[in-house]
Amino acid sequence: MVLRMIEMVLPEEEKEGLERLLTSNKLAVLGVWTAPLEGIWERPVGGVWKKTFTERQILVKILVSTANSEAVIDLLEKKFHRTEGCRLVVLPVAASLPRPELAEEEPEKKTLPEEKPKKKSRRIGREELYADLAYTTGLSRIYVFMVVLSSIVAAIGVLRDNVAVIIGAMVIAPLLGPNVSFSLATILGDGSLARRALKANIVGIGTAVVISYLLGAVLTVDPTTPEIASRTVVGLGEVALALASGSAGALAFTTGVSATLIGVMVAVALLPPLVTFGLLMGSGHESLAWGAMLLFVANFISVNLSGVATFLAQGIRPLGWREAKRAKRASIVAMALWLLMLAVLVVIILRSQPISI
Repeated sequence: MVLRMIEMVLPEEEKEGLERLLTSNKLAVLGVWTAPLEGIWERPVGGVWKKTFTERQILVKILVSTANSEAVIDLLEKKFHRTEGCRLVVLPVAASLPRPELAEEEPEKKTLPEEKPKKKSRRIGREELYADLAYTTGLSRIYVFMVVLSSIVAAIGVLRDNVAVIIGAMVIAPLLGPNVSFSLATILGDGSLARRALKANIVGIGTAVVISYLLGAVLTVDPTTPEIASRTVVGLGEVALALASGSAGALAFTTGVSATLIGVMVAVALLPPLVTFGLLMGSGHESLAWGAMLLFVANFISVNLSGVATFLAQGIRPLGWREAKRAKRASIVAMALWLLMLAVLVVIILRSQPISI
């Protein structure tokens, strides 16, 4: 069982309300501990550390399973979000002794036709997922440097027809975070995260194209090389691969496991076609280059479409009803646009060349 420790600072007078909240909702909480606080060390942005002495505040620690963490966090946020000085932190738990008992699956209960049984989630909490993706989406010099390195390695692998080198470049997976973050921003209706993800995507794509274009201008590019030729032709198989890759990338984040290997799938769908486009453009093979760009666009649309669909299927929603309403509208619009663009591309693929599987 994967566990999370929720730590929260509250005024002491809220202790009874917290206990009633946790017991009345019959949440599967594995343990609750409280301790008085004498003071809190804080540092304003750009300032110095300062110890603030507080009156009658407590530190609450709540041990829960990952599957129940989102429900507990949502309840705490609804109850105490206006409480002055309240702070909530979620920490991963490597191990706990004594070991928690594994919950057995309960038999399905009969429900009335109008009642829909709730399915228990096995994913990490929404806020934890948001924090993971927001961290990987930041536009920084390290991100750009990783795109440069992966583009160079991928270009060499494509030119030498070496699959192992191409896969090695994909392990870096720099484009995974921005694309999955864009899908999550769509589901949550988060404009700030969407802009950050879009900016990171544009910079990453532009950097990869510039690097590969320069390499194509100075190196010998043979369009008949299998690794290059295979990426100038778009087939339905490539679209299916990109759909599966985007879904796998989203699932990797929601389950809380390492996304490195899953990121290889997303990177294989995005970076090699992009690098192939730059190499062919730099070497003067414009007609073939646009075939590689068509493949990249098809993969980009498929990855984001499947990411949005996967997050929807996982039941990820904003907490507030107003935010949920806005997010639902954004999700519907995004799904419709991605589906429309994918349908247009599939028609172009089917009309321009024989079906390639």
